[in-house]
Amino acid sequence: MLTITLPDGAKREFPGPVTGAELAASIGPGLAKAALAIKFDGKVRDLATVIAADAKVEIVTRTSADALELLRHDCAHVLAEAVQELYPGTQITFGPATETGFYYDFFRNEPFTPEDFAAIEKKMKEIVDRDETITREIWTRDQAVEYFKAIGERFKAEWIGEIPADEDISIYRQGKWLDLCVGPHLPSTGKLGKAFKLMKVAGAYWRGDANNPQLQRVYGTCWADEKQLAAYLLQLEEAEKRDHRRLGREMNLFHQQEEAVGAIFWHPKGWRLYRKLESYIRRRLETNGYQEVKTPQILDRTFWEKSGHWEKFREAMFVIPDDENPEKQLALKPMNCPGHVQIFRQGIKSYRDLPIRLAEFGACHRNEPSGALHGIMRVRAFTQDDAHIFCTEDQIVDETKAFCDFLLSVYKDFGFEEVMVKFSDRPEKRAGADSTWDKAEEALKTATTAAGLTFTLNPGEGAFYGPKLEFVLRDTIGRDWQCGTLQCDFVLPERLDASYIGEDGQKHRPVMLHRAIFGSLERFVGILIEHHAGKFPLWLAPTQAVVCSIVSDVEPYAKSVARKLQQAGLTVETDFRNEKINYKVREHSLAKTPIIIAVGKRDEEGGTVAIRRLGEEGQKTFTLDEAVAVLAAEARSPLDRGD
Repeated sequence: MLTITLPDGAKREFPGPVTGAELAASIGPGLAKAALAIKFDGKVRDLATVIAADAKVEIVTRTSADALELLRHDCAHVLAEAVQELYPGTQITFGPATETGFYYDFFRNEPFTPEDFAAIEKKMKEIVDRDETITREIWTRDQAVEYFKAIGERFKAEWIGEIPADEDISIYRQGKWLDLCVGPHLPSTGKLGKAFKLMKVAGAYWRGDANNPQLQRVYGTCWADEKQLAAYLLQLEEAEKRDHRRLGREMNLFHQQEEAVGAIFWHPKGWRLYRKLESYIRRRLETNGYQEVKTPQILDRTFWEKSGHWEKFREAMFVIPDDENPEKQLALKPMNCPGHVQIFRQGIKSYRDLPIRLAEFGACHRNEPSGALHGIMRVRAFTQDDAHIFCTEDQIVDETKAFCDFLLSVYKDFGFEEVMVKFSDRPEKRAGADSTWDKAEEALKTATTAAGLTFTLNPGEGAFYGPKLEFVLRDTIGRDWQCGTLQCDFVLPERLDASYIGEDGQKHRPVMLHRAIFGSLERFVGILIEHHAGKFPLWLAPTQAVVCSIVSDVEPYAKSVARKLQQAGLTVETDFRNEKINYKVREHSLAKTPIIIAVGKRDEEGGTVAIRRLGEEGQKTFTLDEAVAVLAAEARSPLDRGD
């Protein structure tokens, strides 16, 4: 007798092996119709999979957490079938699911254009309507090679030809069309639905090698239903409006140019915004027991070899020859941590001195590929709000709890209420023994739980020297941004010979907690621009108010208004141009100035001002003293308000 346990604990017994489809049908006709796949032993499998032993099994439906990846993978196959029906002679390669959809790489002499998408989508929907049965077949390696060669699919044949001869090949047949794939897949194309859309086409190289033929990569998005698709497309539309690169130009914050790829030219307004972040976090560091330091920009190669960065991080480092000593090489620092160890090592440290918290606004350089650069979100020259906590193993929990409280309160001040935590464990490319990693991972998990945080696992994404927590912010339109990190490191103190004298009078290695909140100030500015759509709260706005004259005669009074606001601590500009007030209001609204103060003859006579707030209709009139008091109170930092 075979016993299957369902997620709710209910059990079903069968006289012998049973398929996923049969299991779903035994539960009810509604579930049988809704079933897309099954999941057991931690893996999603085809609905036709035979369950031959007792198991815990979940029926995957459109509402399941695992459904989207399945749907998106199938959508890639439906795309490939549609393309080959419409454009005979096109060769297929591979097409995986992605975080928001899918893509498929094709080889074709004629280029695809977005104008082709309507016809391809129409054909994809026809394939869905045909409800083609999808089945898995097992072929021999040589059989598969010969088949794909015979139909002119040289890329597939090449790939399969490199698989060991005795290894079975998984082929999925979709109606008359078929493809090499490990699966899983839906039972039929009709289960896919029509909540998909093709998005763009780009170039790619076969097997990621620029020496190989160029392919055409068609991207699409796919969702469980039309409502989710519409919400995603609306999010994209809203994201385009919020693009920090466009808003950066409109608000005159910064620019970038070819002569400094991956670097930023900060304009006065943008630099004011940057400095506000820096001043805010510096004050928070001081009240949380951090000591600020500064370490060198350029260090000898031998130093990076000793820390392990040369071996693990060399490809991302800018290396500089030493003209006086050709045998030596120098490198711009890609990170600050080894330098902080050098400061810790100066003088003898006692257990009574710990924890020691060293912070730095560290200017770093990383040789990011040009194709990965994106505005100020991903650059080559950036500044981290970096800090390292040197502590004992017994202090890990308390320091982690304190840091997490610190971090969450910072995010709240900047308007981020929803924060998710990911736990990233050991990567394949790492330093240190497995026993050291076991200890570090266990310590960080224990500390995270003690801090009252739940986390999801992010396998293999830890730093090369230790596991880490990644803090992910959700913005106002539902996008996620990974910003802060906390890494637990037993490796670097050992490699760089950091030690303290313990209570027993012996030398011990400190634990090193690497931590950042913004991540990089440049990227966090970009995230803030998009989160607020440039409409910053008054305390954060680079220009908080502009005083505009309605007629030229009131310029002296308008200047006195601006002066009083400046004396109250606000950042104020003036606009006395010979332009109509509506033109001025429109221009300063486009620049996202939060407060526009219009001053006319009546205002001068009555000692009043008219305040117009960004995004609001109409204006309100205040006496000058009332306006100064109201705006000064509103413009205070959260640190001064005691929020």
